[in-house]
Amino acid sequence: MSFHYAFDELAVALSYGTLMGVARRQRTLVVGMVGAGVVGGGIVEILKKSSATWASKGLTIVLSKVCVRQLEKPRDFSASPETQFVTDPFAILEDEEINCVVEVMGGVGLAKTVVFEALKRGKHVVSANKALIASEMPAILELLRQNPKLKFGMEAAVCGGIPVINALQTDFLGDSISGIQGILNGTTNFMLSKMEAEGANYDAVLKEAQALGFAEADPTADVEGFDVQAKISILAKLAFGATVDVTKVPVSGISRLSALDFEYAATLGSTIKLLGTAVKDAETGTLSVYVAPSVVPNTNSLASVRGSMNSLVVQSDNLDESSFQGHGAGRFPTANSCVNDIVRVAQGSSPAPFPRDEDLKFNADYHASFYLRIKIRDQLGVIHRIGILAEKHQISIYSILQNSITDPDDVDFVVTTDVCSVSNVKAFCKDIEEQSFVKEPPTLLVWLRK
Repeated sequence: MSFHYAFDELAVALSYGTLMGVARRQRTLVVGMVGAGVVGGGIVEILKKSSATWASKGLTIVLSKVCVRQLEKPRDFSASPETQFVTDPFAILEDEEINCVVEVMGGVGLAKTVVFEALKRGKHVVSANKALIASEMPAILELLRQNPKLKFGMEAAVCGGIPVINALQTDFLGDSISGIQGILNGTTNFMLSKMEAEGANYDAVLKEAQALGFAEADPTADVEGFDVQAKISILAKLAFGATVDVTKVPVSGISRLSALDFEYAATLGSTIKLLGTAVKDAETGTLSVYVAPSVVPNTNSLASVRGSMNSLVVQSDNLDESSFQGHGAGRFPTANSCVNDIVRVAQGSSPAPFPRDEDLKFNADYHASFYLRIKIRDQLGVIHRIGILAEKHQISIYSILQNSITDPDDVDFVVTTDVCSVSNVKAFCKDIEEQSFVKEPPTLLVWLRK
């Protein structure tokens, strides 16, 4: 073999290798999106303005189709010329060129069909739908098991623009998490912040939140804690590997709180937040997951989170306490998380959606210290009777708080407890409610004493 011939053969091989390397580096993702509301519009805007950035990284992300209810509806965003608007989600699902479906329509009806059909047809999925992910988690996991090459992005499902899901997927794999707790709903945090700052009552701040667009016309999912219930169920799976039946997660909301509760919380050097909590018992190995309005000491980092912001605290062996804080909702914060998922799919760098898988026993009867506000008609022997009922239900009273009485027919006082089970304290509340001097069911909060 001559030197020149060998050199030419080597040159051809190197050129071929270079071309193949370039081909491997050029990745194209063709996206179909179902839903074009607040978040969907943000995704369209970010993808359009960032196309040159993706190209410089060897990525081509094409938003091929967007499914909407009404084509003629005016929209507050503009798409690229190559994006086609359709009204039938199957125009996306049956398009063989589309290899990634983004679901931002919400709900658990048609959205479930879109997500499930996309996975069955071999398409990657990005979803911001916490209700669907929480309620259909076992079925989604089974579809992903059957299609191991598919990616499932869900960063926007919890805490909107805060990358808590990616952190739990990738940054705690060498660590052991003992507990997670956070403010996971911006609407209720806005309302509670207003109640504290202005001494306003619940009804007034709800109307203001609705007027400002923070709360829906039907605010039930937010104010009664169901939104947080779905989110903490997802986080519990990420943190502990246990699949939790979202319908069995104990939940209570903020609708029974009043300005008076903030007065008593201040007496305790605290404020009030609606918290989602998931904690593993070190002795029994059981997992408790719950949602409850909580009296939070001002020394706790969650106490200073105001307005519509979200925050999550992770307790773990190696890192001790890790805190995440930011915008939990809004067009661009939430859309940014969706776009990050899309880019990771395009890069082939998406982490496993749920990297931990553990068979932990779920314990709905969680233990905590509690705060009870009791409204009564004042009479002799009230505190004595409360003490008898506490002993009956094996509850140790930590303290009793009472402001000066201005109207003997309308008196509120607070009982705080040592650690006990939530079932015991609820039975205690039921017995209190049945007393002749009590005017309404006690208001029950978790009390974070430490």
